[in-house]
Amino acid sequence: MKRLVDHFLIEWKNRAERKPLLLRGARQVGKTHAVRMLGKKFDFFLEINLESNQLARKIIEKDLDVDRIMFQLSEFLEQPIVPGKTLLFFDEIQNVPQALIALRYFYEKVPALHVIAAGSLLDFAIEQVGVPVGRVSTLYMYPLSFLEFLVALGHETWAKSILDLSLIDAMNEAVHEKLVNLVGVYLAIGGMPAAINQWIRTRGSRDVKIIHSELIYAYEQDFGKYAKKHQIKYLNLLFLKAIEQLAQKFMYARIGEYQKRELAPALELLEKAGLIYKVMYSAGQGIPLGAQADSNIFKIVFLDVGLSQALLKLDIIPWFIEPLNALVNKGQIVEAFVAQELLAYSDPIHKESLFYWNRENRSSEAEVDYLIQLKEQVVPVGVKAGINKRIKSMHIFLETHVQSDYGIRFWPGGAAIEKNIYSYPLYAIIRPLVQDNPYLYQVARSLLDV
Repeated sequence: MKRLVDHFLIEWKNRAERKPLLLRGARQVGKTHAVRMLGKKFDFFLEINLESNQLARKIIEKDLDVDRIMFQLSEFLEQPIVPGKTLLFFDEIQNVPQALIALRYFYEKVPALHVIAAGSLLDFAIEQVGVPVGRVSTLYMYPLSFLEFLVALGHETWAKSILDLSLIDAMNEAVHEKLVNLVGVYLAIGGMPAAINQWIRTRGSRDVKIIHSELIYAYEQDFGKYAKKHQIKYLNLLFLKAIEQLAQKFMYARIGEYQKRELAPALELLEKAGLIYKVMYSAGQGIPLGAQADSNIFKIVFLDVGLSQALLKLDIIPWFIEPLNALVNKGQIVEAFVAQELLAYSDPIHKESLFYWNRENRSSEAEVDYLIQLKEQVVPVGVKAGINKRIKSMHIFLETHVQSDYGIRFWPGGAAIEKNIYSYPLYAIIRPLVQDNPYLYQVARSLLDV
């Protein structure tokens, strides 16, 4: 499957002055596959899994002599390591934290060598030994976006139509309906590569459920790798119970009998593992949004909408049969989908943060689902699961935030402009994000064969 990250990896490969690259993201989002695809563009590709390859681990753990490491790895794998012609890939690097330190010496002593490191629990290793400052580059990876999903299904023409969507000229009604139906399919399957591949092969919802179950089990098995023994019970509880507060203001008191001081560190571990994302409250009165954020007030979304529904034990069949009705009945899933899209289309050279706004007032409560920065402006984003034109909260935000000229609504309806509200279909979340960003627009176009 083609991925947006492919463009950034090739860009890194061709850079005249490059640093070793850390590819970061949760387990099973496609990091290893992406690097293997890049490896096909080199004369030699050496992949070393530092979880399963014990001898390779010993070679690296001995010391930080890069010349020795290169020689011994080359002999062991029977592959030449030639700067400029070889891609050296350390997978599951978190199992040998010292290998992170070694990246500095690869950069200093063999700058022409292409080196990539990845790992599903990489942030925990970084916490132990740090990252060589100024000596490595970073890219973040997420589950497949809806645009990548369309391309995987062979709908490049529709993907191009989305990228060039106009708020003035409506999408063909028949195409619009098909794309809304495909949003329903995506919401059922989610963006995990294994689930999408299974769907492409069999078109069986039961097969997709099995993949989701296996992924959830794998995440649970990871708990013991990064949590202290006494924390595992909190992780298990949060992993199963926090999902009940999906896209809602998170309250520790709703989890169970335990206190915030016991649960908060475990929630941070889930966040560090990439299984959840916090959507923090921000006053939204200017940029950067994080400067006006309150880390104690937040909503949560999970890594993937397909996995979220598996954890909630929701029936995904309605998404395939009557997606419009399913949208209305599962608004929190739709809101989580928008968060997933915002992350997927963000610039991967930095870790994206998510924000929302609310006003708790007895006479006039209001909440805007997300706040994003487009150019140098704060833009409120509302998510509507049904064809409902009421956007009272959006108007309240715009009235109280005079520096924000307009708001964006994502909904099942068509593209439209109504005064200072720009409406985009749920399948076109990428459109306003790349509309005024020629670089990211070209990245998205690189997916297409049209």
